[in-house]
Amino acid sequence: MSRDYDEAVAELATINDLVRWGASRLNEAGVCFGHGTDNAVDEALHLVLHAVHLEPGLASELFHGQLTARERRDAVELLRRRLEERIPASYLTHRSWFAGWEFYVDQRVLVPRSPIAELIAHGFAPWLDVAPRRILDMCTGSACIAIACAHAFPAAEVDAVDLSPEALEVARINVAAHHMEDQVFPIQSDLFSALAGRRYDLIVSNPPYVSLEEMEDLPAEYGHEPALGLTAGEHGLDVVRRLLREAPDYLSDDGLLVMEVGNSEMAVLEHYPEVPFIWPDFERGGHGVFLAPRSVLEAHYHLF
Repeated sequence: MSRDYDEAVAELATINDLVRWGASRLNEAGVCFGHGTDNAVDEALHLVLHAVHLEPGLASELFHGQLTARERRDAVELLRRRLEERIPASYLTHRSWFAGWEFYVDQRVLVPRSPIAELIAHGFAPWLDVAPRRILDMCTGSACIAIACAHAFPAAEVDAVDLSPEALEVARINVAAHHMEDQVFPIQSDLFSALAGRRYDLIVSNPPYVSLEEMEDLPAEYGHEPALGLTAGEHGLDVVRRLLREAPDYLSDDGLLVMEVGNSEMAVLEHYPEVPFIWPDFERGGHGVFLAPRSVLEAHYHLF
């Protein structure tokens, strides 16, 4: 550690001290908050609590307790790596939260952060009239969407599909941690190629959708994530286009497609101005998610 970090270990005595110091350094360094937190205090708190083996929601009086020298060193080391290496906090702690549930993550998968969590919390109302019995999470990564859907719809079977064998290893860790081996089924497939004959009441997807131009401008933190999960051609629509074209063959008659496209929302609107996608507003923030019933996809199939 540098002298600054050595001084932090020697002088910062409590969780409050470390969080305050860490948040100040994170702001000073101009790190990007886009992987589970949106501010320096929450980012520093995540790292410090992990270092001292305490859980979020800690009683306020414990923030003032004296830490041991080892605890201070461990916390400062995590903050140092976050500052100098620009590694997202969740990769340093291997912990992330989505839709109120905790997930294991590492650099084989993207850090969960989709606004789709809010739709899951509301059971996809008002667009789903009946609880789905078969759900597909396409491009599942950590399986956070698949598992959150399984919690929301306990009678449903959920297929969690990804092209990456490495991502599916992480998905299986999370399926086991949530004791959902009999409900959530990780499957390796290039989109729908391994799903012949299957039909789903709900297909949810957070596919790669970052354009080449946007990819070049992303902060350093995104360089730690698998490029396979981010980039999708010049306009960010290479995978989106395939999903729009193929999804109707795998949706039930009243089935619904839900897809996140993030900052490629404008590209979707420009390429498909005739398609009446539903773009919900989010109370908790977020954008770039559309919904499309099977009937809409079939009616505009010629455009995809």
